[in-house]
Amino acid sequence: MSERPDRETDAEPVVEIVGRAVAVRPVGEIDIATAPLLSRALVQALAHVGDAQADRIVTDCSRVTFCDSSGLNALLAARQTAVRAGATIHLANPAPQLQRLLEITGAAPLFPREDDLPASAGSPGARLQQLPQAPPRNSRHAWIRRLRR
Repeated sequence: MSERPDRETDAEPVVEIVGRAVAVRPVGEIDIATAPLLSRALVQALAHVGDAQADRIVTDCSRVTFCDSSGLNALLAARQTAVRAGATIHLANPAPQLQRLLEITGAAPLFPREDDLPASAGSPGARLQQLPQAPPRNSRHAWIRRLRR
């Protein structure tokens, strides 16, 4: 199996508060190896909604190049938790492949689209508070990532 140079398997999604939203910004492919990183970022974002620091989560999918069923499951599990907490998870700029995955699985209506995406850390005038990354945890996924190196 050959390594793909465009794959960003160790890219932890950035989580930041933008106004009344928590932006989660995953990068690269979301698959069985990287879905736990997205799940952890969404849990972190949900904690800020629960603390009343934000009223919704916006997952910026503009830099997601691929998403499989593991990534979809991470989104669905986080949505279920968000609904119980009275919050919503919105998607911004999903690539055609991700949009198609959502449509063929019937999950598209579960994730409102947010075209007015909160600004990223690099945007001038953005009121941001970048949240610290969750510490890496030992898991079989970390073991799999080490094997791929």
